[in-house]
Amino acid sequence: MEKELLKTVYSPEAFRKHGYTLIDELTGHLERTLSGKAARVINWNGPEDEKAYWLEFLEKGDASRFFPEVLNHTTHVHHPRYIGHQVCPPAPLASLAGLVSSMLNNGMAVYEMGMAPSAIERIVTDLLCKRIGYDTQSCGILTSGGTLANLTALLAARKAKVSHDVWNKGHKDRLAVLVSEEAHYCVDRAAKIMGLGEEGIIKIPVTKGFALDTSLLETYYINAKQKGLEVFAIVGSAPSTATGVYDDLEVLGNFSKKHDLWFHVDGAHGGAAIFSKKYRSTVNGIDMADSVVIDGHKMMLMPTITTALLFKEGIHSHATFSQKAEYLLQHSEDEDWYNLAKRTFECTKTMMSLQWYLLLKTYGETLFDQNVTTLYDLGSSFGASIQKDPQLELAVIPMSNIVCFRYVSPSISDVLLNEINLNIRQQLLEEGTFYIVQTRLRGVQYLRTTIMNPFTSLNDLKELRNLVKEKGAAMLSS
Repeated sequence: MEKELLKTVYSPEAFRKHGYTLIDELTGHLERTLSGKAARVINWNGPEDEKAYWLEFLEKGDASRFFPEVLNHTTHVHHPRYIGHQVCPPAPLASLAGLVSSMLNNGMAVYEMGMAPSAIERIVTDLLCKRIGYDTQSCGILTSGGTLANLTALLAARKAKVSHDVWNKGHKDRLAVLVSEEAHYCVDRAAKIMGLGEEGIIKIPVTKGFALDTSLLETYYINAKQKGLEVFAIVGSAPSTATGVYDDLEVLGNFSKKHDLWFHVDGAHGGAAIFSKKYRSTVNGIDMADSVVIDGHKMMLMPTITTALLFKEGIHSHATFSQKAEYLLQHSEDEDWYNLAKRTFECTKTMMSLQWYLLLKTYGETLFDQNVTTLYDLGSSFGASIQKDPQLELAVIPMSNIVCFRYVSPSISDVLLNEINLNIRQQLLEEGTFYIVQTRLRGVQYLRTTIMNPFTSLNDLKELRNLVKEKGAAMLSS
């Protein structure tokens, strides 16, 4: 059989040529975006138009133009005016680690399919456990995103706290978890995947400041018990996705201890505050958690998608997925931490530990301290400037780099203001000079910004404020 095409595909010289060209393209992209010289953060195109473009490109486009065209048709997260979703501008060195992972393609299900990344993963997760405040009995894993990590944590909680063996024998009892009504939707999704249903997701109302109202915990817990529900876990947000507000982890930790519940902290976004000397207090009580989730691709400068799931008692990370797979996994008396398919939802996963380790080795933990502190400082300053502006209104005083605000005007109903703020955001999206998102809190429409780029300046944020006010005033007068 002819193999000429395959030889071409795997040609080292062709790889060298394309690789150098791509690095040059990405270097130019970094220079344009980081400096703000790129005019737009996003070149907006509607879904059907974008689909039509790429269908035509597949048929008629020049393959050598593929990467440049992708750059033109994607959101530029390295631009200082990208202040939308909770995805960081990855450090270039971490992206190169991702390239190495993609090329080597060691799946990491078992030790021999990922010797270096498996050992590195243990070192990285041990360090994270130490920074949380855990002792030597703790350990963790890296997995593909906060959604999967939160699901895995709740599965571990069920196995640890529910006497019935649900994993092997199926459902027997009516189980439930306590969670803030402002928690990330993936917690709700995880509970439903586990078969808890709507009734098993007990949502605690939040305070005026959008933190879980801890004064209601006992009432909701007792009501659940009276309904015949077995509550086995409570989830704290560090912080909530919509508002950036941290729950009181110390109170939640004490409550879970009183009632022998599993305490899980969803720190996907803000758990990285464990590295910030200035903002470490936002996660006071995190060391009381039985499990903690921290995303590398949010506040820790890594490409998507990589998440650490840390367990206070390391044994729980080994018990979650106990099952037979004799062709891969042999039973052992020792804690074979290096066979990761025993401990993760995935069998095959990327060598994501390389990113964490390389940044730590090259720049040290100070990098994470500087990044979190810079972004949270910007959030605080932006919030303060909005508070002083009579044409703008904060949803809540920022506790992190997430700031929710809206355009307001005297004697205008909330219904009309909701429509105006929706239209402001849509105009910003289509113009592409800023990229922000939106959220609805208690029926009120807010513009939502997440400052993810440490090179976003106070001047950038001032211009955003002015632009929002200009657009709001123009809509009122039209």
